[in-house]
Amino acid sequence: MADREAVMAPFRANGDWRVELLNKLRGLIKEAEPQVVEERKWVKPSNPLGVPVWSHQGMICTGETYKEYVKLTFLKGAALPDPSNLFNASLAGNARRAIDIREGETLDQDAFKALIRAAIALNAAGKKK
Repeated sequence: MADREAVMAPFRANGDWRVELLNKLRGLIKEAEPQVVEERKWVKPSNPLGVPVWSHQGMICTGETYKEYVKLTFLKGAALPDPSNLFNASLAGNARRAIDIREGETLDQDAFKALIRAAIALNAAGKKK
């Protein structure tokens, strides 16, 4: 596993609202579960920074920045309880669900951390089988 600071340095260099939001979300994920592992995957010439991926007993979610929004995609989102209706994208699939956050929008931080914890619990339950 790469050093966290080295992995995340390119994201800090950009400094726009999307990077700031992604950094805030990163902090919330760590607050929800300090043992979460963060990596950069799918690095390629067209995406030299790669995609941040958070895992704990399996993949939890990925974070991507687009021109108009930041997208957090939960690998097993369709199986997660979402009483606060955070999921607002990729709703038609059988597995993944996503949260798209646009500039100026707010996210219910407690509900988001609960969603992270639920994803971890789902991963843990799958490991016990």
